[in-house]
Amino acid sequence: MQKAEQILQAMCKLGENRIPLRRVYRCLFSEDLFLAAYDKIARNRGALTAGTENDTVDGMNLARIQRIIEQLRYERFKFRPARRIQTPKKSGGTRPLGLPNFTDKLVQEALRRMLEAYYEPRFRDSSHGFRPGRGCHTALADLHKKFQGAAWFIEGDIRGCFDNIDHETLMEILARDIQDGRLLNLIRMGLEAGYMEDWQYNCTYSGTPQGGILSPLLSNIYLHELDTYVEDVLIPQYTRGKRRAHSLEYCRMSYPIQCARQAGDTQRVKQLELERRKLPSQDVHDPNYRRLQYIRYADDFILGFIGPKSEAEQIKAAIGAFLKDRLHLEMSASKTLITHARTEHARFLGYDISVYHADDKISPRTGTLTKIRTQSGCIRLGIPMGKVDELVARYRHDGKVMHENELLAFSDATIVNAYQQRYRGIAEYYKYATDRRRLQKLKYFVEIAMTKTLACKHKTTVNRIYRKCASQREVDGTIYKVLAVPIPGQQERKYAYWGGISLKRVDVGQGYIIDRTVMDQVPSPKRVELIRRLQANRCELCGSTEKCEVHHVRKLVDIKRRWRKTEEKPAWVKKMIAMRRRTLVVCAACHHEIHNGQT
Repeated sequence: MQKAEQILQAMCKLGENRIPLRRVYRCLFSEDLFLAAYDKIARNRGALTAGTENDTVDGMNLARIQRIIEQLRYERFKFRPARRIQTPKKSGGTRPLGLPNFTDKLVQEALRRMLEAYYEPRFRDSSHGFRPGRGCHTALADLHKKFQGAAWFIEGDIRGCFDNIDHETLMEILARDIQDGRLLNLIRMGLEAGYMEDWQYNCTYSGTPQGGILSPLLSNIYLHELDTYVEDVLIPQYTRGKRRAHSLEYCRMSYPIQCARQAGDTQRVKQLELERRKLPSQDVHDPNYRRLQYIRYADDFILGFIGPKSEAEQIKAAIGAFLKDRLHLEMSASKTLITHARTEHARFLGYDISVYHADDKISPRTGTLTKIRTQSGCIRLGIPMGKVDELVARYRHDGKVMHENELLAFSDATIVNAYQQRYRGIAEYYKYATDRRRLQKLKYFVEIAMTKTLACKHKTTVNRIYRKCASQREVDGTIYKVLAVPIPGQQERKYAYWGGISLKRVDVGQGYIIDRTVMDQVPSPKRVELIRRLQANRCELCGSTEKCEVHHVRKLVDIKRRWRKTEEKPAWVKKMIAMRRRTLVVCAACHHEIHNGQT
């Protein structure tokens, strides 16, 4: 049987050459493909979350994979209904989230790897969501490069995209490229498996379940039709002319400037140049020049258009008609806006997007002495107004910064690390923001909340915490004042730090934060250790080679905390702590004793 890497490379080659998939269902009979899928899922904390049945990653063994393959071989595999829960949304209301059983996750992950390898070479560069090597920052960098000089932004948001994907249309799109009835039938069964909510079964007539492993890829395949329509139909239709015509009013100012310069009247030259600098050098209303650019991240998209607003309205209407007629989707009226690029802000991926208009920002053109307006027309990425106050509100209660009771039971290092991770995540996400230094206000409130939490835990004052933990740390050649607390249980003296994060704006395009690594299809050498241990089929407690399976825990720190005050720890706890792993390969008998507290 082929290895996972060989299968995925073959799929990628077929996708690059636009060759339909035929007789690929049998690739699902590869044990190595399922082992790679298991290695990926096992690292997620949600792998121990049960669906509608008591089916989690705990107790994983090779016989389980062989049973799944046997069911797939004879087309007896059936997807089970997912357990649905409601999660709160930032904008209010709730969002349905499906929790599939682990066996279903395993099959979905194997399918995702195959389909992603095939479709990834075919997706457009304008698509950035849920793709290897791409993410929010790559979308923003692409926007910053492409949208320069835009006059209008067309913000697009599809109402309930994941919940309203039409199954028949999706299967029609898949059938164009997948000429394998068994594979298509398996995908359809996954879409129509239904869900359980409050122990009541419900059918799924449309949509891809949010929380499903395969759902993001299927939504990208579905919305690839929109990418194709915009790039192959709308962009050629609304793109013409090599460059704008020169502005006559701007050109007329050149003669008096030349005359004043020949007369030696430098004061008059400066005055006329300042007046000319207020005028556009090109005809902004040139009817022979149009540009349209497009970026999409999942179900959010934005277009930058150079042209009149009336044509921007036509573009918006054309996209709405295509979504309704072809994909049976609707755009959200409240979130689909046409924004003037220079005087207003468009919202995309949590950033405020606008175009600079600065007549006083000038510098010499590269290689010449001619001075030009370097900032005008460039894209500005900023933090939305009110966003910092919204983030600060988490730490304020009745106008005062308060400690967090939920963290008092943890070690000092864990508390400091929790606050540091929260702040670092926000600071790193807004690394491209021109006004990134506004996050200094958030840093102040987070630091006060952290020190108050430490002071409350030790029943002392905030001033004493500062005196005790004050330190310095060098980061990228800069020395910062930080707070440091020692990490317990380390042989070498190690510390958890608060601070040391620069708020200097990073040039757009540097230091991407991406959704997944580029080569995430096949496990890296560091991550195949779990697979090798499972394939060795040897109990790491008693040495037995009969019915070995994997015991999983959510976090190793939970094990350490639970048995911290116990002098004689069980053998399996000592083993996991010594190995520093969240998994332990044990025989069925030892696994039963672990869960019953007998070992």
